[in-house]
Amino acid sequence: MTEPHPRGTAAVSEQAVRRIAGRAATEAHPDGTVRTTGTAATVRGRRTEIALDVALPYPEPLAPLVRRIQDRVTTRTAELTGLDVSRVRVGVTTLTPAPSGPAAPGSGSAPVPADAAPPGSRPPRRWWAQRRFPLGILTLLATVAFGSLAADLVLVHTGHRPAAAWRTGTLHWLYGHGPGEPLVTAAGICCALLGAGLLLLAVTPGRRDLLTASSPAPGTDIAIDRSAVAALLHAAATGTDGVTAARTRVRRRRATVRADLTSGDVTSSDRTAAERRITQAAASALAECGLRRPLRLRVTVRPRRGWTPAPALSAAPAASPVPVSGPAPAPSPAPVSSPAPSPAPAPALAPSATHALAGGDL
Repeated sequence: MTEPHPRGTAAVSEQAVRRIAGRAATEAHPDGTVRTTGTAATVRGRRTEIALDVALPYPEPLAPLVRRIQDRVTTRTAELTGLDVSRVRVGVTTLTPAPSGPAAPGSGSAPVPADAAPPGSRPPRRWWAQRRFPLGILTLLATVAFGSLAADLVLVHTGHRPAAAWRTGTLHWLYGHGPGEPLVTAAGICCALLGAGLLLLAVTPGRRDLLTASSPAPGTDIAIDRSAVAALLHAAATGTDGVTAARTRVRRRRATVRADLTSGDVTSSDRTAAERRITQAAASALAECGLRRPLRLRVTVRPRRGWTPAPALSAAPAASPVPVSGPAPAPSPAPVSSPAPSPAPAPALAPSATHALAGGDL
């Protein structure tokens, strides 16, 4: 709701706020590579809260870009709607490759250190889910049941109509069946399980796929999807020298990287050096995310699957006595009609075979 005017008031719908916020988020990056995948807004009087799911370009420092998105969304929404933006939540769900060019690497923003956040800001450990689906089902069932009961009571007391058959039948059935019967016991157990499930949903935050990050501005929350962090770790591992493939897995408190090395990294010293390089690259990628609770990093390296060392050349001369021996070729030219030319090819064959095995030309 905007400022009252002598002629009336102007109400801004939540749909309009969502559209404005989504458009403002795409204007935060000069190249226009920011894309919104989901928007939500809540308007209460003159205040509004906005939640955005965005796809950001890679590689790009996440914390400065998310801060620019928050500032842009706050400024444009307040300017166009006249509402006070109390909170802007930004969730990074996807990382897309940035366009190649001179303007892609440098976007005019330098990485902000982790200690730049004000001392009073403390982001939450987890994002709470709104539980829309179970809340909608529960609201629908309650509306149908209590609405039917209220409508029947109103018709009985105001329209002087008899009570509905379903209400009287239910009361008679409950009067004739006690709590010890199997059907009543099963219904009570189902209600108890349903209540326990609803209590569990109420006290647990949910959104296990999001990891909260430190926010430099008070009143703002930043969360990064686990798949985005896994993609960053995968890119950092595969970009390291000597790595052919990598598999990453990100949990709530731990990140695992399993890398396959090339055929040259087979010794223990090479594996140790490659593991050190991958660990440094993955730790740098995690530091750029600015997570509130740092993840425990575990790196495992192994040679490329299916690779076997090639046989050494020194084993080849072991077969040299077989073709060089003189008695073997002597019986072969015996059946030839002219015995004089037969000894001539034998001296020419022996030197060529010996040269091939010793020099390694074959």
